[in-house]
Amino acid sequence: MDNRQAIGSWLSGPRAAAEDMGVDFGYPGQQLGLPQSGPGSVARFGRRLGAVAIDWIGCQLIAYGLITHGDLTSAGNWTLGLFVALAILTVGTVGFTPGKRMLGLRVISQNGGRLGFLRVVLRTVLLALLIPALVWDRDGRGLHDRLSGAVQVRI
Repeated sequence: MDNRQAIGSWLSGPRAAAEDMGVDFGYPGQQLGLPQSGPGSVARFGRRLGAVAIDWIGCQLIAYGLITHGDLTSAGNWTLGLFVALAILTVGTVGFTPGKRMLGLRVISQNGGRLGFLRVVLRTVLLALLIPALVWDRDGRGLHDRLSGAVQVRI
């Protein structure tokens, strides 16, 4: 008996093994009724990470320069507070943060509408915990998006 095929599927991961057996997962966002590419498609991880980095750096500069006046030790807590406030206010009103807008992303509800204020608060609190944002499903949505019924799409 040749075990190389079994070892190869184990090393490739469960998704590759399932695809080898003929399972079709489709493209990210297909289950949500979103297009495969272009405007309205699910935002990829790199863009989402870049948008969070832009927002975080902006909040950090404001905290360091304007609030703590150069005190690096207390700037971290202020940065997190500003980041949470920025995300709640901007995603709750216009659907995107400055970083998301720069990279062409928007946060919408799973059904395509606007995300309600309470769901924006839930999403932002889960994002601030960081762990849910690092766990995502096959549609590319982080756990914070999935639990709040949100999806990040390209504009």
